[in-house]
Amino acid sequence: MSAWLFDLGNTRLKCAPLGSDGRPGQTIALPHREEDVAAALADALPARVDVAYLASVASPGLRVAVLDALTARCSRISVARTQSRFGPVRIAYAQPHKLGVDRFLALLAVHAQGGGDALVCGVGTALTIDLIDRDGRHLGGRIAPSPTLMREVLHARAPQLPEAGGTYVNFAADTEDALASGCDGAALALIERSLDAARGALGRTPRLLLHGGGSESLAAQLSNATQVATLVLDGLAIWAGAESAT
Repeated sequence: MSAWLFDLGNTRLKCAPLGSDGRPGQTIALPHREEDVAAALADALPARVDVAYLASVASPGLRVAVLDALTARCSRISVARTQSRFGPVRIAYAQPHKLGVDRFLALLAVHAQGGGDALVCGVGTALTIDLIDRDGRHLGGRIAPSPTLMREVLHARAPQLPEAGGTYVNFAADTEDALASGCDGAALALIERSLDAARGALGRTPRLLLHGGGSESLAAQLSNATQVATLVLDGLAIWAGAESAT
C-alpha cells in the first residue's frame, strides 16, 4: 500500500512516504502558497496514492488547497486530530482540540523515541514549548512569537528595521546584529526559563529537544539541546499506524 505523510504548518509544507517499517522516508519540502501547492504536489507525488495522512495547523484556505490537491490522486485522506489520550501519552488540555496537532504529534514522537522527561520546543511561526514526563504525562506548555515572527512584525511596523540578517552576539554594535541578538535572545530566555521551571516541577532535568524550521539558530546557542528535524512527521507516522489498525 502506498501511504504518504503531510505536515502542513504555518510556514512550511513537508511530506514523506510512510515506509513499511512505520517510519517516514525521505522528507520533501514543498511551496507553501495556495496558488502553488497543487502543482508542487503533482510533481512530488506518484500518480496514485492509497492513503494520505495530513496534519495541519495552517490557514483554512491553504488547508483546503492541499486537501483538494490530495483528493485528485489519493484514494483516502485521513486528517490527524489531537486526542486527550494516545497510548501512554495524556494531554494536559481540558479541551484537547485547542492543542495544536503539531504539538500533539511531536509529543507522541518524543515519548516513543526513548521516553524520558522532555521539554519539546517547536520553532516555526510560533515558538511552542511543551513538557512531557517519562510516564507520558503532558504537563502543559507555552506559546510565544518565534524570532522570525518578531523580526517580521518589527519590520512591518518600522520598515527601517531589516527583516533578516545579523548575528547573535551578547552586545551588538550594529542594528542587524542587535535585532538578531534581541529576537533570538528573547526565545532563548523563554526556553531556558522553561527548562528551569521543568526542573522544579519534575525534580530532575528533562531532555531539551528542538524542532521546526527556525530551530537551528537557537540550538546553536543551547549546549544541552538536541535538534530533531522530523519530529512532527515521526509522530504522524505513529498516529497513522494506530489509525490504520482500527
